[in-house]
Amino acid sequence: MRSFSPRLRASAALIAATAGLASLGAFTTAAHADTPTSAVAAAQTSQLNSRAESLAEQAYNAANGSSTSSDSSSAAASTDSGASTGSVSDDSAASSDSSSTSYSGDAQSIAAQIVPADQLASFDEIISHESGWDVTATNPSSGAYGLPQALPGDKMASAGADWQTDAATQIRWALDYMNTTYGSPNQAWAFWQANSWY
Repeated sequence: MRSFSPRLRASAALIAATAGLASLGAFTTAAHADTPTSAVAAAQTSQLNSRAESLAEQAYNAANGSSTSSDSSSAAASTDSGASTGSVSDDSAASSDSSSTSYSGDAQSIAAQIVPADQLASFDEIISHESGWDVTATNPSSGAYGLPQALPGDKMASAGADWQTDAATQIRWALDYMNTTYGSPNQAWAFWQANSWY
């Protein structure tokens, strides 16, 4: 059996605790909003907690070198960099530092490399509902565009000239938007649950 250093075990425990608290925070916020029923809120909390556990496990594996996924190690690095403090400036700094980094994989894999681990489950929920992770999704009624359904879509140009086709550019823009407008993706998801938009 492998023996892990106390520092790695503590890091993994901190990531798991942070992810769990983020899920609980999203549930608490949603519970105080006008949500349809407590059963729906409980199901959403269970789903968020399940995703948080999965993300914490990925981060732990990445920290211990027992995972070959670059997605997991990047998510762990984002959390270790201090982005999990929840402050807007820390999250914005994490996303702007990543703007010069080259990412690979599908849009969800790229998001796991950019979005802090304790915010990823909520970020995933929003993007899944808004665009189904389709980089070129266009709302025929409003013209909202891309992963985050930005309206107008060209405002994502502030994150990069390739905003129409590049998942990383759209993800960086969406993360900045969620941090600036709501404080974090977790808080943006709580708002989305109460209003069915963000």
